[in-house]
Amino acid sequence: MRAPLTTQGAQRLRAELEELKSVKRPAVIAAIAEARAHGDLKENAEYHAARDQQSFIEGRIKQLESELSHAQVIDVATLNAGSKIVFGASVVLADVETDEERRYQIVGDLEADIKHGLIAISSPVARALIGKHEGDSVVIEAPGGTREYEIVGVSYQS
Repeated sequence: MRAPLTTQGAQRLRAELEELKSVKRPAVIAAIAEARAHGDLKENAEYHAARDQQSFIEGRIKQLESELSHAQVIDVATLNAGSKIVFGASVVLADVETDEERRYQIVGDLEADIKHGLIAISSPVARALIGKHEGDSVVIEAPGGTREYEIVGVSYQS
């Protein structure tokens, strides 16, 4: 199955891949060459650290290339779901108890970042929201306990 990915998420992953290939990979190769010039490799901490960094970078490059090749990129701006919540929706939730509002966008697993309000479509919060409409109430089971939210707004913008 192809993993869904928003257009912005695909752009961020491609930018990270490009930086790894054009900036970080050459820098670590230069660091390895410099560390080799210092002599004995068995006891050369700089060399081993650079090799570890190179392994990490190469692994991340392979991971990103694989994820991007298997992703289904969806342009959220073209979705016309109205007030119904589907993949890519930006949702404003109001906590029923505190009236505190939070804004989330439902995105693919590869691009989820809770610090930026991007929640994975496979997360419990997103699963509870999918199919609901603006004005609905939703009860979400979270690690901190059960919370009730009202869906204040739903929008689809890229």
